[in-house]
Amino acid sequence: MRVQGRPLVEIETVGAKSRSRRHAVLGSFPEISATLPSSWVVVASNSGSARHPSWFLNLAKNPDQVWITTGKRRIKVSPETLEGAERDRARQEIVSLAPGYGRYLESTDRMIPIVRLRQEAKEA
Repeated sequence: MRVQGRPLVEIETVGAKSRSRRHAVLGSFPEISATLPSSWVVVASNSGSARHPSWFLNLAKNPDQVWITTGKRRIKVSPETLEGAERDRARQEIVSLAPGYGRYLESTDRMIPIVRLRQEAKEA
């Protein structure tokens, strides 16, 4: 399945208040840079809503407890909210690949977070 033509990942977070495991399915953008081959970019658009999606609030509260499932692989990831020029570049790339995200980014007064999910190094 795809959303706006993008491959899906399932993100697993721990609830900011409940401390229960939570799941959401998101469209993703594989990282473009060859130096970051195991990372994905997701957009906390919440369909252009004035509020951040719950998964983003959970991720912000518990950044050390985030996983994604892509295909049959469950991967521990470290989230990083992009800022400044890096966010601007990612935004341009996202909108060029999935123009619908441009409408979300423009339909609200809030700054919609763009988040890099980087695979954590495997333990030896």
